[in-house]
Amino acid sequence: MNKQHLLLSALSQWQPNCGNDQFLTINSLECHTGGEPLRIITDGFPELKGDTILAMRRDCQKHHDNLRRALMFEPRGHKDMYGAIITKPERLDSHFGAIFIHNEGYSTMCGHAVIALAKCAVESGAVKQTAEVTSVVIDVPCGQIRAKAIAQNFPHNTSITQVSFESVPSFVFTQGLKVEVPELGTINVDIAFGGAFYAYVKAIDLGLTLTPAHQEKLVEYGKKIKNAVNQTLKVKHPFEEDLSFLYGVIFIQAHQNSHSTTQVHSRNVCIFADGELDRSPTGSGVSGRIALHVAKGEVPLQQSIIIDSILGSQFSVQAIKHISYGNNEQTYQGIIAQVTGDAFICGKAQWLINKDDPLKHGFLLR
Repeated sequence: MNKQHLLLSALSQWQPNCGNDQFLTINSLECHTGGEPLRIITDGFPELKGDTILAMRRDCQKHHDNLRRALMFEPRGHKDMYGAIITKPERLDSHFGAIFIHNEGYSTMCGHAVIALAKCAVESGAVKQTAEVTSVVIDVPCGQIRAKAIAQNFPHNTSITQVSFESVPSFVFTQGLKVEVPELGTINVDIAFGGAFYAYVKAIDLGLTLTPAHQEKLVEYGKKIKNAVNQTLKVKHPFEEDLSFLYGVIFIQAHQNSHSTTQVHSRNVCIFADGELDRSPTGSGVSGRIALHVAKGEVPLQQSIIIDSILGSQFSVQAIKHISYGNNEQTYQGIIAQVTGDAFICGKAQWLINKDDPLKHGFLLR
């Protein structure tokens, strides 16, 4: 065996040479949906306390936020990393729960994560595959999500090639809001909820194209618009204070279809959390989008449209039914959206957090 092979063999068998209590070991399954990463925490994360997903999320915020940073930040992650912590289910008919994490904190809903989680749950055998379409029910912070994991040519092929999910009630919060944004002027904004609240802005109004060439401006403008909207009004969920915040800004661009084999309706680029740029079309974002289109009479019920991302990856979305949603103070005429996409598993990882490492809880450079 030559020196190279000796070194590679030794490195592959490396083990800590100190006590086991020196390291915290966390394992993950690495995925992406439309290019947007998802780090599914599979082992090593402390069990979260609480009877609801929101309570477990608060427990994570209070007692384990250092681990969120360690797993999302550098050197184990990056400024646009995204993850999911698997929890016990909140409801008797759910398979499991999930808490979503990112560079700023915790999401209320994540469609790209639901697509990847449903695929992985079925392909791993955690949820028994029953037929071409297998139901996967997941409790998330905004409510219960019902997904369908689809295996074409089942039982000859059991791989999941597509996942659809039904959103929690999606609704328009306000339309035609005029917001003064420093250095950008007056911006017209629509705000809708699709599991999280988003401000929707036409890219053309800002002289932007939704391409990688404009990614830095998209992040810069998205953060400015989000801050301006937050100073203009307070978004409020009808039932949960924990859901009552503006999560992101979504830029919209009419599609030219010049390089696509399918009829793409439009493009989404979402800037969420602390300036993260979603590589996918944003599952909760397109849920809010379709609620806007239905409210404006632009797209009828049960008509599917395709929305693509900055990478050209695609989700299809349709409003499958109307729903009245709200409380005694405010009732919204919303919809239930169905979003469809696909995900891919791209790795498995073991992360070591050394107690003596001064940077053990991560850092971010931009």
